[in-house]
Amino acid sequence: MPWIDKLVGRSPIRPMQQHMTAAVGCAQRIIPLVEAMATGDLAAIRATRVEIDSLEHAADAIKNEIRSHMPRRLMMAMERRDLLDILDNQDSIADVVQDIAELADQRGMRLPPTMVEPVRALARRSLVACEQGKRVIDELDELVETGFGEREVARVEQMLSELARIEAETDDLLDAACRTLFGLESELGVTTVYWHQILLWIADIADYAERVGNRLRLLIAH
Repeated sequence: MPWIDKLVGRSPIRPMQQHMTAAVGCAQRIIPLVEAMATGDLAAIRATRVEIDSLEHAADAIKNEIRSHMPRRLMMAMERRDLLDILDNQDSIADVVQDIAELADQRGMRLPPTMVEPVRALARRSLVACEQGKRVIDELDELVETGFGEREVARVEQMLSELARIEAETDDLLDAACRTLFGLESELGVTTVYWHQILLWIADIADYAERVGNRLRLLIAH
């Protein structure tokens, strides 16, 4: 290993991008999970949970590798703490998807018919936010290579604005889904609490993606 690598370590940018890809892989399974809950297919819910668990564990392995080998000093425009903050938010995407799958499986949850479309819409838009967050992280190497050049920064800022817009749409969809849910409260009883938690977690997928973007926005603003 060249002496400069021993001093500052290898760039963590590519592993960070690989981790975000793994986190988005988890998030993408929210769609088949919602479809399984829509039909009450308990076997499909269980199978999707097993798949999500495997993907989350793979993301954790990448995260732990990054943390173990992240150099204390980086010869780049970002500090170690900044990258670790971004990594934590990426990791939260995978974690919250796992939480959703665990609860859906443990309680054998079937969506009430009137909840299916609102939850589908929320899940799909949250996934779009997550995938937009990945596009932003995919630009990290370009940002570093150009020294946070003006043109690349402007490009990323446009992507971040789009991410913020998508996340705001998920807030509206969450509100609509919650209103539909609470309209069924007398029918659903105590399970209303569990469905509400699942709705919040689905919206969190978009929220954590936006946090990834917001952390990067702070970096390029300096």
